[in-house]
Amino acid sequence: MAIAEISVVPLGTKTPSVSKYVARAVKVLQQEKDVRYETTAMGTILEGDLDSILAVARKMHEAAFGEGVGRVVTTIKIDDRRDEDRSMQDKLASLERELA
Repeated sequence: MAIAEISVVPLGTKTPSVSKYVARAVKVLQQEKDVRYETTAMGTILEGDLDSILAVARKMHEAAFGEGVGRVVTTIKIDDRRDEDRSMQDKLASLERELA
C-alpha cells in the first residue's frame, strides 16, 4: 500500500481564493472506493495501491480545470513502502511514540 500527498493548485483564477476549484478535486475522492483520503489545510493525503492513487491523482488534476482556469499545478509526493504494509494512522502512531 502506498501513501501519497497531493496538492492541486489552479492558476489564473479570478480571485485569490481557490477553495471552489480544490473542492472539485476533493469531490473526485468522495466517489472513489479504492483510495482512502484525509484532507488537510495544505493538501490531501491518499492511501491505497499505487495504481489507484495515480489514477485518482489524474482525475483530481483534471477536475480543477473549469470556469476559466487554464493552468493547474499538481504536486504529488509518494511513500511506497514495500517491506511492510503501513497506513496513514501507522505513520502518525510511530511519530507520536517518538514524541512521548
